[in-house]
Amino acid sequence: MTAILEAEAIRLTEQHRLDQLKTAKERNKWGQFATPPVLSLDIALYAWDKLNRRKGSFSFLDPAIGTGSFFGAFLQKFPKDRIETATGIELDEPFAEAANAIWHKQGLKVIQGDFTKRKPEAIYNVILTNPPYVRHHHLLAEEKLRLVALAQAATGLRLSGLSGLYCYFLLIAHDWLADNGLAVWLIPSEFMDVNYGEAVKRYLTERVCLLQIHRFCPSDVQFDDALVSSAIVVFEKRKPNPDHKAVFSFGGTLAMPAKSEGVTLDRLRSTKKWTSLPQQGGNGYEADSITLGDLFTVKRGLATGNNDFFIVPRDKLKQLGIPACYVRPILPSPRYLKQEVVDADAEGWPVINRQLALIDSILSEEEIGREWPQFAEYLAEGKKQGIHEGYLASRRSPWYTQEKREAAPFVCTYMGRNRERPFRFIWNRSKATVANVYLALYPKSSIAAKLTGNADKVFEALRAIHADHFFNQGRVYGGGLYKMEPAELMRLPADNIAKILGVKPEQQKSLF
Repeated sequence: MTAILEAEAIRLTEQHRLDQLKTAKERNKWGQFATPPVLSLDIALYAWDKLNRRKGSFSFLDPAIGTGSFFGAFLQKFPKDRIETATGIELDEPFAEAANAIWHKQGLKVIQGDFTKRKPEAIYNVILTNPPYVRHHHLLAEEKLRLVALAQAATGLRLSGLSGLYCYFLLIAHDWLADNGLAVWLIPSEFMDVNYGEAVKRYLTERVCLLQIHRFCPSDVQFDDALVSSAIVVFEKRKPNPDHKAVFSFGGTLAMPAKSEGVTLDRLRSTKKWTSLPQQGGNGYEADSITLGDLFTVKRGLATGNNDFFIVPRDKLKQLGIPACYVRPILPSPRYLKQEVVDADAEGWPVINRQLALIDSILSEEEIGREWPQFAEYLAEGKKQGIHEGYLASRRSPWYTQEKREAAPFVCTYMGRNRERPFRFIWNRSKATVANVYLALYPKSSIAAKLTGNADKVFEALRAIHADHFFNQGRVYGGGLYKMEPAELMRLPADNIAKILGVKPEQQKSLF
């Protein structure tokens, strides 16, 4: 054991040295985020607890070995006399050389190369790994086609072209894992919610026996430089029993989670967002409850293409020569909007300290030049900066016109970090529109009239929606950053609001 601990100490030094050779941007492109030693040990101990009653020897594989964090942990938790073989594969040559130098005396065979371009020379019954988190836009189109074909050949499942590299690793490794073998994958939890994760979820419910998925509390970031929340996925390569339940756990450690729940495969297959598991407590609601989507259409706020140019302080309009008839009010970003009820002045502008105006005109540049020369100069300056060539502006005619959108009576912040109250609802009584840092709630035609005289009660009901519902439907990123998309917000329960508006559950489908 002394030799193993000495090798691990050397590994940590080498890990630090190699990390310094790349910038954070370069390591992000490579998807290199080192596994903390404590976490590697927790995972290896968990694997041993699952396997120690089995007879025979163990063969270890890490298809993204790095400097060998998981192998070092494997050696510390598995008896040496039961380890038959161990292989690590690593694309980055300096890391492969370091792993070989540190661990070859302990029996690790290091292969320098691309795991996805190798065929299994042996089959392994233990896979412990943290695969590279390379986003899809760093993968070339022809590379994606190759990876899709490999994953499909291994599992019969076709991954989306939006999948990260870790998804391909997971499916391709199916051919490397022995029947009844155990695999523990440390991967981003985003696959649990996004559309491109559907193939991965099918793999975990149809091709293997999913034992556990453990998610870490988002405030406990596992990787200092990776803005993702992480999950540990554990499965065995065998068909599950029909009544099998997979454990979904959250917080704490893999072995001692803060919350856990056994979930049937049928329920898993019908649950769109796996991060809603385990259930957060007594705040669930029935599937046939009325949701916000039954009462409101939710849209992201306006995407201007360049907020710094198209949104200007109202008190600077005269100085810039921009006529008031070619702007409309827009709320500032949430950090500058302190109040949650926004009243309007006589002209419909929000009564707030930071009044902002959104440029929006359908006049041609020639017409503006004849009538409003200063305004034309402002636009000309924007063209010098290339703003008219931006993705959104270049698709508009004229390039400084905006999407026509009425002010929404209620808006919700798009992102938040406060776990007690991750998102804020704002009652917008002004004519101000909002940018895409907000979600705008537009009442459906059948209930618009019902809001009159009830808006204050509806607003309080919106504010009373329990935070757990946001966690169940939204998504979370490392460091405790919560995000909510329109479709996710529309899935939140709204029975209390329906009651205020006189809408009964049995009426919802006929009304909407």
